[in-house]
Amino acid sequence: MSAQSPVIRKTALKLCLIVVGMFGFGFALVPLYDLLCDITGLGGKTGGPYAYDPAETRVDKNRLVKVNFITNTNGGMSWDFWSEKNGVRVHPGQLKEVNFYVKNTTNRRMIGQAVPSVVPTSATDYFHKTECFCFNHQLLEPGEEMEMPMRFIVDSDLPANVQSISLSYALFDVTGFASEEVLNGPSSAAQQSAGAGAD
Repeated sequence: MSAQSPVIRKTALKLCLIVVGMFGFGFALVPLYDLLCDITGLGGKTGGPYAYDPAETRVDKNRLVKVNFITNTNGGMSWDFWSEKNGVRVHPGQLKEVNFYVKNTTNRRMIGQAVPSVVPTSATDYFHKTECFCFNHQLLEPGEEMEMPMRFIVDSDLPANVQSISLSYALFDVTGFASEEVLNGPSSAAQQSAGAGAD
């Protein structure tokens, strides 16, 4: 029995290292995805905030484009995440708002990060977000729920052959990457309420 103990310990150590490695890889998926998309331009990753100027925006009233919304959570993220609508029809150049919702279904404070992508990828450069929850981390208390608006414009220069666009969000748990200052600060929902009260 004693002769087998070193073999058992060695096997157990290898298995533990594999589990730790897989856990670390799961946490690294968001920055790795960002880096891959920045380098290759693949994946339909959308850009940052778009500066909307109504005076310089042409609305194409002769055309409608269907925009579909898809929400999903990464395997390690246990929050509920959904949009108020499965899709909308918009005129290119028209500013549109759609609300998304998230709920922390756990008993601990957590931070989520939504990573967007657009299909077909040829439409990525023509899909502009003026406001999006995906620009920031979302910190929620246990059981807390939050409404998150997303405002967007489909560029009027979108190629004529593109009649439908799918905007997909993958929600990741990034709590392990947060600093103590962020994790111990006010929740995103509390900040949102304070901002609304200030208006």
